[in-house]
Amino acid sequence: MPEPAARPERDRPWVMRTYAGHSNAAASNALYRRNLAKGQTGLSIAFDLPTQTGYDSDHELARGEVGKVGVPICHLGDMRQLFDGIPLATMNTSMTINATAMWLLALYQVTAEEQASAEGGDAEQAVRALTGTTQNDIIKEYLSRGTYAFPPGPSLRLTTDTIAHTVQHMPKWNPINICSYHLQEAGATPVQEIAFAMSTAIAVLDAVRDSGQVPPERFPDVVARISFFVNAGVRFVEEMCKMRAFVELWDELTRERYGVADPKARRFRYGVQVNSLGLTEAQPENNVQRIVLEMLAVTLSKDARARAVQLPAWNEALGLPRPWDQQWSLRIQQVLAYESDLLEYDDLFAGSAVVEAKVAELVSGARAEMAKVAELGGAVAAVESGYMKSALVASHAARRARIESGEDVVVGVNRFATTEPNPLTADLDTAIQTVDPQVEHEAASAVKEWREQRDADPERREAATLALQRLRADAATDANLFEATLACARAGVTTGEWSAALREQFGEYRAPTGVGGSVGVAQVSEDLARVREAVRATGEQLGGRLRLLVGKPGLDGHSNGAEQVAVRARDAGFEVIYQGIRLTPSQIVAAAVAEDVHCVGLSVLSGSHMELVPSVLDGLKEAGAGDIPVVVGGIIPESDERRLRALGVAKVFTPKDFGLTQMLGEIVEVIRASRGLAPTR
Repeated sequence: MPEPAARPERDRPWVMRTYAGHSNAAASNALYRRNLAKGQTGLSIAFDLPTQTGYDSDHELARGEVGKVGVPICHLGDMRQLFDGIPLATMNTSMTINATAMWLLALYQVTAEEQASAEGGDAEQAVRALTGTTQNDIIKEYLSRGTYAFPPGPSLRLTTDTIAHTVQHMPKWNPINICSYHLQEAGATPVQEIAFAMSTAIAVLDAVRDSGQVPPERFPDVVARISFFVNAGVRFVEEMCKMRAFVELWDELTRERYGVADPKARRFRYGVQVNSLGLTEAQPENNVQRIVLEMLAVTLSKDARARAVQLPAWNEALGLPRPWDQQWSLRIQQVLAYESDLLEYDDLFAGSAVVEAKVAELVSGARAEMAKVAELGGAVAAVESGYMKSALVASHAARRARIESGEDVVVGVNRFATTEPNPLTADLDTAIQTVDPQVEHEAASAVKEWREQRDADPERREAATLALQRLRADAATDANLFEATLACARAGVTTGEWSAALREQFGEYRAPTGVGGSVGVAQVSEDLARVREAVRATGEQLGGRLRLLVGKPGLDGHSNGAEQVAVRARDAGFEVIYQGIRLTPSQIVAAAVAEDVHCVGLSVLSGSHMELVPSVLDGLKEAGAGDIPVVVGGIIPESDERRLRALGVAKVFTPKDFGLTQMLGEIVEVIRASRGLAPTR
């Protein structure tokens, strides 16, 4: 028999991660160790919302949010526990953190120093060996995720200072992940995703260059450490071509604008999480094939292949994935990388006329959109003016309208909805992971105890006091803030204390909502016309225009759903009161009373609905406005839905309720019932 032909040499697979973290540092550490034992090759840390926005676990705004969408990290002790037994000098760690990125990276650095010293090693060399990424893209936080803490200018300064520090002390670390991922989740078209991400990169690189902290001869080192975090949607060909367009534009930008001669330094380096926006609550098993197809868009093309991939789980539209669900997503990556022959071949699409034409179209469109942003004064100015946000809200509204009309088919949602009983979701209470409510109480008590024990020791108290004084003083100058932040980390300062010191200097900020300037539906459907008439008639019967308050309680910054409801409600004839994100229940109650609204609609996507919604209900009763009906939208399990209804919530909407016009029609009926009017249908 002839000898079998030798197989081609395989490329090294991308870094494989799962985005994980919940409850507390000890539970998350155990989860990371299990995932690494299963073959995961990097860590992707999810921090809870208080940590992301700069609050300790015992802060008023942290209520209901502790440990829900990630792990709470309040101080160096938490960071030590998070990575106990995990050697940071050899680990590749991605940290999804933005407003407080400098702080979390400082805690990470000090933990690495301590690990090295404990093993008799060189702490400085251990820091220089650190590999990984801090997301640290604050501009997209004003556009999509909402976990900003400071105004754009000071936030960009923190990003710049972090980049300058890492270039000098952590040469293998990616100090920023410019995130187009969240732009697509907020509705961006491929052209907008490319253009807004590139405009953000320009703003960041210009800021670093103009700060004078990095000498010109080292600037290629800055460019070489810039990474991107992108989204891959289900439109496979378009998404794959989008990645090739990114590669082309980045090479052009870094060569022509910044004069980087080394092709390696100009390489487009990106990680990816495939699309979560398209995951469905209805027939969630279909999410598996969506995830696989989306992963192929960023792995099949060798010339534009992702450096790191993390996949969502099939049940993320239902709630928090369990370890088994995350394992399933990891195994999807491993089958493709190790069982298939994908990594044995050169680029599969080189020379394709179809691909080349699509890439050229995307590049042309992105250049035109980047020129618009530049005319406005750059990415920061385009955020502050509301241009970017309004554009995303409008794009998202158009997408929703296409789904509702059936122009865009979503299998199992607006077509092919007939289904057999699903054994995966037969018991919804066990199909997702839940966080014990006791976690928040324990975390709040723990951070209080940390501060009390620190301050009971005169030397430690003085060290913390002096470190915070230095931070405030440096913030009032143009000094790089990383050294003062390291001093705070070593002195036992907490996340909330560090952020509060900077808030004193930089102030608070509320980003534009994008709702006022957005375009709603282009054509009025029969359904919308019917709801408009119901809104008009009901308002006439009640003596004025119907007023709907759309509220985002707590720290949940994912405002896409709330914005889309607000835009469609305005199109339907409602007077809409929407004040943006991060409101306390008492602020929402005050607004409802002051505006004399007919209904309060609450949007909660972080899992904190059972803490925050009852607070709003109680507040309305105490204010003598208990007759105002409350409706709630979010990722809410059936058992919680039953509990909310028992507490007095008039209606609960979840991702399966994709029809905004129908939803608003139901809200009109809720209002009529609350006022003793007969149904319209």
